[in-house]
Amino acid sequence: QVQLVESGGGLVQAGGSLRLSCAASGRTFSSYTMGWFRQAPGKERELVGAIARSGARTYYSDSVKGRFNISRDNAKNTLYLQMNSLKPEDTAVYRCAAKWDDVSGDPKGYVYWGQGTQVTVSS
Repeated sequence: QVQLVESGGGLVQAGGSLRLSCAASGRTFSSYTMGWFRQAPGKERELVGAIARSGARTYYSDSVKGRFNISRDNAKNTLYLQMNSLKPEDTAVYRCAAKWDDVSGDPKGYVYWGQGTQVTVSS
């Protein structure tokens, strides 16, 4: 089982930026499509972004497109989420996840999950 550990969450004012990281312990990181999810209390879990094995293709939810950027460094076994122009509605626990399927907006199929990191955006 691949271990995923998120970091980089914290408190930020609206309009600010945060960069989340997801470190993978496995040596087959490049074999997986990676995604960032978020979930706020009382809300459904949302696939925020996903990135192909090579990093060549990406997906973003409409709510973050143009503000967030997902990237990966396979040599470092690390996934990133650069979050800009943050809004209070971005407040959530963010989790990284991995799956075998090709990148898409489909949130299903993710089988490895990180523990989550809290992002709080104040107004």
